[in-house]
Amino acid sequence: MATTTRIRPRALVRASGGPRYAVALAVDALGTGMLRPFLLLYGMKVLGLSAPVAGAAMTAGIVVGLACTPVVGRWLDRGARSTVVAASMLVRVLGVALLLAAPAGSAGLFAGAALFLGIGNQAWPAAHAALVATVARGRERDTALAAARALRNAGLGAGGLLAAACLAGGTGALRALAAGTAAAYLAAAALAWSVHVRADPAGDAREGAGDGGTGPAPGMRALLAANVVYVFCLNVPEVALPLVLSTQLHAAPVWPAAVFVANTVLVVTLQVPVTAALSRFSRRTVLALSGVLLAASYAGFLAAASLGGGWAVPAVAAVSVPCTLGEIVYAGSATALVTALAPARVLGRALARFQLSTGFGLAVSPAVITTLAPHGPAVLWGGLAAATLLSAAAVAAEKDRARRPDLCRAA
Repeated sequence: MATTTRIRPRALVRASGGPRYAVALAVDALGTGMLRPFLLLYGMKVLGLSAPVAGAAMTAGIVVGLACTPVVGRWLDRGARSTVVAASMLVRVLGVALLLAAPAGSAGLFAGAALFLGIGNQAWPAAHAALVATVARGRERDTALAAARALRNAGLGAGGLLAAACLAGGTGALRALAAGTAAAYLAAAALAWSVHVRADPAGDAREGAGDGGTGPAPGMRALLAANVVYVFCLNVPEVALPLVLSTQLHAAPVWPAAVFVANTVLVVTLQVPVTAALSRFSRRTVLALSGVLLAASYAGFLAAASLGGGWAVPAVAAVSVPCTLGEIVYAGSATALVTALAPARVLGRALARFQLSTGFGLAVSPAVITTLAPHGPAVLWGGLAAATLLSAAAVAAEKDRARRPDLCRAA
């Protein structure tokens, strides 16, 4: 059993890629937070597109972005690191440029913008995780990944607040918002590229000699499948709870907003300390534990929704706290487990496969949640709890049989 990780702030910044890279992450997150939640509104209010047309273009962008992740994985396995991160930011600059160039009614340019934004958004997680795995090792790497997630959530929240303030300014303000987003992506790309982090593919090949094929590393198959269900937790505060609070419990609009803000604050403040505190346990054990926590919180939502006398709404909001804790534990262990299990020479492809499972889960979860919700709380929360428990059991049951014994022990 490992000891609890303690890492100084300066060492944490170094393990995350250095000061310039940390600034790049913050600027990129700020830009994403400014545009991502309001891309649909941009298509409708600025370009005059119908909601179905704009929504279909955004969905197509996500799907094509996911289809590009295998290419990203192979690029990473040739040694590229900071270059891929910078490219994921630059391609979003192109997407925003298409937004700004699109005249009213141009569904084609909006679809092109959504496509490039989708490619960048789906390429970034794998590229970032590979870069951190190159400059840091072991539990220091896990904490650095957790710190980047906390920083990203803070940037997304700040960007969202700036964008919300711009909404009152009409189409001109939305265009200015898009231009500011492009500038943020461009600055972030320059900072990320300037780090000049690269892996040695020849050395990785020697280290991974004898691993055999390029399929998922042993011990990852159940993880990739379970991850599709696990990532539903990321859409609980954004999709499931607003839907339940507004349509079933008829809560005031302030409640979904409060839940979302609380989720963001908890992730920003607790992601690093919780990840460090749980470093005494194996990553696989922690990931299975996160599934149990999430399933218990889903059962809590079911119980809270059945309360009467005006208690249901505050009870559901209260249960969102342990749900967020489950999300924090999941986020701090899942990517870390992938980087520990994957042989170095196929790390990029392993992270790309993991991003595929994450992106697929994020893409289907709104449809699944909105389909289950009309059938009542028992179907929605009971179904999510059962599926997550089964996923946690599958993660716990699969053994780590990677050919690098040092990583097997750490996982």
